[in-house]
Amino acid sequence: MHWSKVGAATARDEEIMAWAASADAIVLTHDLDFSAILAFSNNNKPSVVQIRAEDLNPDKIGAHVVSAINQTRSELAAGAIVSVDPVHARLRLLPLQR
Repeated sequence: MHWSKVGAATARDEEIMAWAASADAIVLTHDLDFSAILAFSNNNKPSVVQIRAEDLNPDKIGAHVVSAINQTRSELAAGAIVSVDPVHARLRLLPLQR
């Protein structure tokens, strides 16, 4: 579900994160701010899948993102950040340790 079906386009990242945590949703983003919010909050929800690629065309990165989500399904359900680039996927469990 795209955020525009849930909230205002002008919503702050913190509002999106709070909604996702309460809805037990996973945030799929290209924005690094969502991981930073989790790092400072010390929360274990919501999980974030962060796409780290210049070309966001689904034909280029989509299969890799879907594969990473499928491979980390249980970790995402428990609380995790998955960073996906065109070659690798990196998993970090939540809460992030400082």
